[in-house]
Amino acid sequence: MIKVIMPMRRKEGMTIDEFREYYETKHRIIGEKYLTGYATKYIRRFTNPLPDRSGKTYDPDFDVLMEIWYPDMETFENCAENLQKPEVKKEINDSGVMTIVLNRPKSLNLSLIHISEPTRQAEISYAVF
Repeated sequence: MIKVIMPMRRKEGMTIDEFREYYETKHRIIGEKYLTGYATKYIRRFTNPLPDRSGKTYDPDFDVLMEIWYPDMETFENCAENLQKPEVKKEINDSGVMTIVLNRPKSLNLSLIHISEPTRQAEISYAVF
């Protein structure tokens, strides 16, 4: 099993509600379209502002942690290859996901890849930057 976790932040000026609405009605739809047949799970974990000890509320560093689970490395690589096709990249770019929703300087370009194989006694995790 391969699990990719991507923390993402909304674009400056976008409210939390606007971000979540756009993510669930646009980003998720495109994600599900291109992950179908590859991913076994596609989960969004939205974060919420929390107060510190003094009661002052701060926005979290990230608005969503996106998790994508693949059954194995081959499927993960096949999905990544599919996402590089010009027509797929065009649809993703034309959707505005990368410019409307994501605040690139605040979103990390890293993924945690968690590998669990039945032949291993221990699970392995890799951070890919």
